Amino acid sequence: MDIFTPEKRSDVMSRIRGRDTKPEIALRAMLHRLGYRFTVNGPKNKSLPGRPDIVLPKYRTVVFVHGCFWHGHEHCGDFRLPKTRRAWWKNKIEGNRERDARHENALLREGWYVITVWECALKNRASREWLVTKLEKWIGH
Repeated sequence: MDIFTPEKRSDVMSRIRGRDTKPEIALRAMLHRLGYRFTVNGPKNKSLPGRPDIVLPKYRTVVFVHGCFWHGHEHCGDFRLPKTRRAWWKNKIEGNRERDARHENALLREGWYVITVWECALKNRASREWLVTKLEKWIGH
């Protein structure tokens, strides 16, 4: 049973952003400080499978920033299935994972290098410092 009316639930869900989220903005700032130049709303972003959040054309690399809840980040404290409508949420999140895998495979077939950054990797200073060292290795692949 939902605690909100259908109208209130619709209002709450409409406020969930799909682009320019705090984790995306934090990652873009981090990449820019590291000297990487990228596109966010460029033509490549829109035409590539999965519409990557960040495209680094020079490195033929795309970056997806995944929310731990929406994409089902396993073994992460930020992900747990809701207690209500568990079957529906399980199907929803599993569908998101399958779609993510299809997009990643399509990008790999097209010759792109794919990086997935989880929301939790941008949460605190220690995880951001770890991410900086990894990004430099991943982007240079």
